[in-house]
Amino acid sequence: MERVTKLASEKPVVIFSKSSCCMSHTIKTLFYDLGVYPAIYELDEIPGGCQIEQTLLRLGCNPSVPAVFIGGELVGGANKIMSLHLNRSLIPMLRQVGALWV
Repeated sequence: MERVTKLASEKPVVIFSKSSCCMSHTIKTLFYDLGVYPAIYELDEIPGGCQIEQTLLRLGCNPSVPAVFIGGELVGGANKIMSLHLNRSLIPMLRQVGALWV
């Protein structure tokens, strides 16, 4: 838990992902298209990725990836991020944490 908390607070937006996950790719692309460059941790490529994945599951991320943290707080997975984007709540959140200036 401590490692996830530390990693999640390193940048305004942090995404825990897997390189082979199409939904992770979609969420990363959304953020890039918005002009946000999050910290991305590919759990299948980093040491201890399995332990991080188990922690994300315990935090309620199901599926475990993508898991998006904004301002150090767990926001959710792909469904939550897309819902926030569609109802125009995502951009204000990103501005509030300094991840987006426009």
